[in-house]
Amino acid sequence: MFPAHGAGSACGKNLSTERQSTIGEQRRTNYACAPMSVEQFRALVTAGQPAAPGYFAFDAALNRQARNLFDHTTGPQALTVTDFAAARTAGAIVIDARDPHDYAAGHLKGALNIPADGRFAETAGTVAQPGDRLLVVADPDRAEEIVIRLARIGFDQVLGYLNEPETALPQMASELTRASRVTADDLRTALDSPQPPVILDVRTAGEREHGAIDGSTHIPLAELSRRLTEIPTDRPVVMHCAGGYRSSVAASLLRATGHPDVSDLLGGYAAWQLTTAPAAV
Repeated sequence: MFPAHGAGSACGKNLSTERQSTIGEQRRTNYACAPMSVEQFRALVTAGQPAAPGYFAFDAALNRQARNLFDHTTGPQALTVTDFAAARTAGAIVIDARDPHDYAAGHLKGALNIPADGRFAETAGTVAQPGDRLLVVADPDRAEEIVIRLARIGFDQVLGYLNEPETALPQMASELTRASRVTADDLRTALDSPQPPVILDVRTAGEREHGAIDGSTHIPLAELSRRLTEIPTDRPVVMHCAGGYRSSVAASLLRATGHPDVSDLLGGYAAWQLTTAPAAV
């Protein structure tokens, strides 16, 4: 047996890292292959299962269509600052695939931060929409990789990329902004203030079962784009996930849709837990 998806895929639950197996091995070791009723099986495999990323239905329909193969050699190319800026002004969505720290230090207003070093394609298909015209900002030598990873989920309306942001972005200085990031200690201080922020947990339901920040609101990242109206706009919002990747994505989406005061928690829930852990004796 050769699995159709690798570990970490949103297409399954508790997927093994093994690249091949046998029916006998699965019968011996796979929790889902143990003898049980249909009702028990259904409850077991759906417990804690995250919401499906938004692009899944789009891809299911796309996979039933005849399509030409994507040719990266004739795909989107590097754009001049002038052409990139013109496409952005015309409504193209900017995908900033840099590290959250670099994004926070200076990015184009409205850009979505989807770091390349993570579950990039799945996350991009969660916060961007099929058919969006896209522009890419990436670290040097990674822009073509980002274009290919987007094409793999059917997001092939990429107009081009800005391959050297460290030199190109300063040329668009009037369109740059910074992103607010807070430490766990900063958040504790803010929660004790007369007007505490809204804490928005974008982890999955299964993650939240193992602990959560008191009083936090839960909207998984996969559901965020369709539940934006549930988030107050008259109070600051601090987003958090497990370690900081998804919260930077979520915060960028909230800013792009016009929320006036958004931060994300550095280190995520893991950092928050460290500040509450009992001191060693």
